[in-house]
Amino acid sequence: MPLERIALISDVHGNLTALDAVLDDIESRGIERVINLGDLVGKGPRGSEVVDRCDKACDVNIRGNWDDLLPVWGDESSLEMIWWRDELRQDQRDWLRALPLSHDLLISGRRIRLFHASATSPHVRVRAHHTAAEFDGMFANTPMTGGGAQPSMVGYGDIHDTFVEVAHGRTLFNVGSVGNPLDEPVPCYAILEGVVDEPAQAPFGLQFVRVPYDVEGEIAAAAGLGMPALDPYAVELRTAVYRGVQGA
Repeated sequence: MPLERIALISDVHGNLTALDAVLDDIESRGIERVINLGDLVGKGPRGSEVVDRCDKACDVNIRGNWDDLLPVWGDESSLEMIWWRDELRQDQRDWLRALPLSHDLLISGRRIRLFHASATSPHVRVRAHHTAAEFDGMFANTPMTGGGAQPSMVGYGDIHDTFVEVAHGRTLFNVGSVGNPLDEPVPCYAILEGVVDEPAQAPFGLQFVRVPYDVEGEIAAAAGLGMPALDPYAVELRTAVYRGVQGA
């Protein structure tokens, strides 16, 4: 039975330079199928171009919390939120809001569920350091995920922090962030390898890949476009220190 590889990306956040580097790496490995776990927009300067690129490059795009909220963000908000919203065309805002919230796969006998943040909602966060109840909840069938067989593996994004945890026959993993990593300042994506649509056990692999890119070029692009909140964005890209704790 031939093994197939599927790339999982997440949290590009308008960083076109990082996205291009990651997609080039995926293509260089001969991987033809890409699934995006959401948060294409916000925080970075080129959300519109990222949306167009992911629409073409990804087999599946999942809606993240930024994808859900930014297209309908009101005018009574911060300058940067309005800027990121207005950088998107109306058709792109509609496209983002119509994306699915969950996607299931069957690979080498493993039922794998993918979503942005949790099985409850793209707005409910489960961090790398979580409770046992939160771990169990990631594998539950909910109104968001739908019914059917419960997964034995769950992959998600949202927290920009790569990890893998195996407990009692179940695997929870986070694919990290392409455009705004906060564990180390190098984009990360994941590769699933196995026999697709095979209900019986077969060889299977999960791999994380870090892809260096031109960080200063991305910061220069943001500056050239006049993006607000440039300084905290630049610090995040250079150091992986979240803007909320910069200077703390």
